[in-house]
Amino acid sequence: DSYTHLRGESVYLDDIPMTNGTLFCAVFDSPIAHGKIKLLDTAEATTMAGVVRIFTAADIPGENQIGGIIPDEELLANTHVHFCGMPIALVVATSDEAARAAIKKIKVEIDPLPIITDPREAKGKGELIIPPRTFQLGDTTNAWSKCDYILEGQTETNGQEHLYIETQGAYAVPQENGAFRIYSSTQGPTAVQRTVARVLNLPMNQVEVDTTRLGGGFGGKEDQATTWAVLCALASYHLKKPVKYSLHRMEDMRMTGKRHPYSSDFKIGLSKELKILAYEATFYQNAGAAADLSPAVMERTLFHCNNTYFIPNVKATAFCCRTNLPPNTAFRGFGGPQGMFVIEAAITKAADALNIPASEIQQKNLLQTGDEFPYGQIADSEANECWNKADEQFNIKELQKGVDEFNASNKNHKKGLAIMPICFGISFTKTLMNQARSLVHVYTDGSVGVSTGAVEMGQGVNTKMLQVAASVFSIDPSKIKINTTNTYRIANTSPSAASATADLNGIATEIACTTILQRLKEVAAEELKTELSSVEIKNERIYIDGKATDWDWNKLVMAAYVKRISLSELAHYTPPGIHFDATKEKGHPFAYHVYGTSITTVTVDCIRGIYEVDAVKVVHDFGKSMNTMIDIGQCEGGIVQGIGWMTMEEIIYDKEGKLRSNALSTYKVPDIYSVPKEITIQSLTTEKNNLAIFRSKAVGEPPLMYGIGAYFALRNAVKAFNPTTVIPFDAPMTPEKVLMSLYPNT
Repeated sequence: DSYTHLRGESVYLDDIPMTNGTLFCAVFDSPIAHGKIKLLDTAEATTMAGVVRIFTAADIPGENQIGGIIPDEELLANTHVHFCGMPIALVVATSDEAARAAIKKIKVEIDPLPIITDPREAKGKGELIIPPRTFQLGDTTNAWSKCDYILEGQTETNGQEHLYIETQGAYAVPQENGAFRIYSSTQGPTAVQRTVARVLNLPMNQVEVDTTRLGGGFGGKEDQATTWAVLCALASYHLKKPVKYSLHRMEDMRMTGKRHPYSSDFKIGLSKELKILAYEATFYQNAGAAADLSPAVMERTLFHCNNTYFIPNVKATAFCCRTNLPPNTAFRGFGGPQGMFVIEAAITKAADALNIPASEIQQKNLLQTGDEFPYGQIADSEANECWNKADEQFNIKELQKGVDEFNASNKNHKKGLAIMPICFGISFTKTLMNQARSLVHVYTDGSVGVSTGAVEMGQGVNTKMLQVAASVFSIDPSKIKINTTNTYRIANTSPSAASATADLNGIATEIACTTILQRLKEVAAEELKTELSSVEIKNERIYIDGKATDWDWNKLVMAAYVKRISLSELAHYTPPGIHFDATKEKGHPFAYHVYGTSITTVTVDCIRGIYEVDAVKVVHDFGKSMNTMIDIGQCEGGIVQGIGWMTMEEIIYDKEGKLRSNALSTYKVPDIYSVPKEITIQSLTTEKNNLAIFRSKAVGEPPLMYGIGAYFALRNAVKAFNPTTVIPFDAPMTPEKVLMSLYPNT
C-alpha cells in the first residue's frame, strides 16, 4: 500500500464514488445516560428541508438487536436508553448538512433512572453482564503461610480513545433482487453481514460487505463498525436508494466505546529469595451498557494476569460490570495490558517495601520453557533470552548508573528507569474463530489475484499476503494483486484482530498457492518429460535438476490452461492443537506466545510536573521476521500508543455519564513532540518452528505493552525527587498526577 499511500491514491470509504441519488444520514442519540423514553417527537424535524424520512425502532423489519456475543444491545433505543450517545432515531436526508440540521429539531422526553459509571458500584448492585470467571493454578490459600513477604494493593487503569484517522462509516447500495452491497469501514466484514441480515430479516447471501482498507482500527472497528453499516442498510432497505454515513469526530468520540477501564485488587507473596510464591488478583472491568466484546476482553485479561512470570500459585477472578457508559470494546491488546499492569504494580509495591529495584523481582521470576500458565498451557519461553539480550545490548546496570548520576547532580529534574518484560498469546481465545480462507486465481497471462479475509488497516497485512504468494510461486510481486476483503469471495471470515490475521490468512494463502504450484509442476514434468521431483520454479523460470529451461512462468501457466488444469484454489486453514475448556478454565488456547523486554527512561521537570520520554530500548521476539520494515513500524506505533495510554490519554466521564474529554482539545494523544526521543528495537531472531506464517511471529499487539514501562519509569523519577511520597497505582500518569505526587502535601 505504500505506493498508493504516498501518491494519495489509496481508496478509503470517503473516496468511493457515490451513486446518483445517494442519501445521507445522521443519528439522534440519547442526551442522558439512563432512563425510560416517555416521548419522542420528530414532527418538526420531518418537515425540515431535505429530510426524506426519520427511522425509529418501529421501522426495523427483523430483530432490533446488534449484540454479537450476547444479544443485549438494541440498534435503536425502543423504550429505554442506557448510555449517553445511544442511537434513538435515524434521520435520512438529501445532504449531510440537512440530516444534521434536522437532528437538532427532534425532541425527546426521558424519565431518568439511576446512573452507574463505576464498575465496583455495578458489581455491588449485581449488575454483571456474565458470571465472574476465575483462573487458578496451585493453591493460594495454603501458599500464603510459606511467603516471607506479603503485599496488597489496588490499581486503576483508564480507558483509551481509538482515535483512528478515518472515523466510523458505511455506504449501503441496493442491488437487484433485494440484495445489498455495503462498503464498511470494518475489521469484521462477516459480523456486519450477519448483523445486517438479522436486523433486516434477510438471508446472509443477500448482504455483500466489501472493505478495501481502513484508516486505522486498533480494535475499535472490530465490533462497533457494525452499528453504522446496519443503520445505512436499514434506510436503504426502506427507501431503495444508496445511503451513506460518515461520522464526525465528536460524534464518533461520543457514541463509541473505548478501551475498558479496570479497577483491580492484588495480593502478592514472595520468598526471601524474591521468588513469587502466590498471587491473587480481582479485576472489575467497566464493560459499559452492553456486552459488545467485553466477555472476551475480560477473558484475555485472565489469560495475561501473570504477564511473563511463572507463579506456582495463582488465583485471578474477573467481573464484567455493566455501567451506563457506551459499550466498551476491543482495543489493541484486548484486555491483556490491563492484566499486565496489575502484576507489574504488585511487583513494584513489593520492591518498594523491600527497598530494591523491581527488576530484581522481575528477572528472578521470568518464565522458563516447561513452566505452566494459570490456564494450563505449557510455556515455550523466550523471556530470559529477551531479557539477557537487552542487558547485553544496552547494559542495564550502566543505564541505571547514568540515571543515578544524573539524579545526584540535578535538583529540579529527575530521571527514572523501568524495565517491562512482556509475554502475549497469539490466537483468538474463542477457538472456533481461529480459521481462515484464501482464494487464489492464476490468470492465463501469468498474473495472480489473491482474496482473503484479512482487512488492511495500516498494519501491512496486504504486503505480507503479497509476499506469501510471490514467495511460493517465485514470481515478481508486480504480477500479484491483493483484492478487497469481500464476503461474497471469502465467506464466514474472522475479524482482523488478535494479531492473528497475517498468520491465519497468510497460511491459507500459502496452502492455496502451494496447491496450484503442485499442479503446475506436474504439467511441467509431463511437458518436459521428466520426473516431478526434478522440477523447480525459480524467479519465473522452470528448472530441471537445477538447470534452466526455455520455459518460463507465463508459458507454463498457459500450458496448464490448455490442458484444462485448474488455476484456482480456495484453501482453508485452522491452526492445529488449539483448544480450551471454559468449564475447567484449562487448555492450550494460543498457537504461540511473543516475548520481549523494554527499558524505558524518562526525565521529569520537578517544578512543573511535565516530563519527556528519553528512550525506549527494546529486544523483541520477532521469530523470523518476513518484513522487517513493517514489523519495526508496528513496534514503534504500538510503543507510542501504549505510552499514550499510560501517560496522557485520560478519558473523563462525569457522574451523569457524559463524556467530557469529547474533542481533541480535551483529549490528548502523543504527537511528534511527546514521543520518545529515541526508540531502539533489536530483534531476538529464532529458528524455532511455530505456527506463524514463515515463522514470522505476530507483531500487531505485543509492543503496546512496552508502554506500561513509561508509567513505572515516571513513578521512579518522582520517587527520586520525593522518596517519601505515596503514589497510587492510578494510570494514566498525567502531568497533573505527577505534580501532585511530587508535592503531595501542598
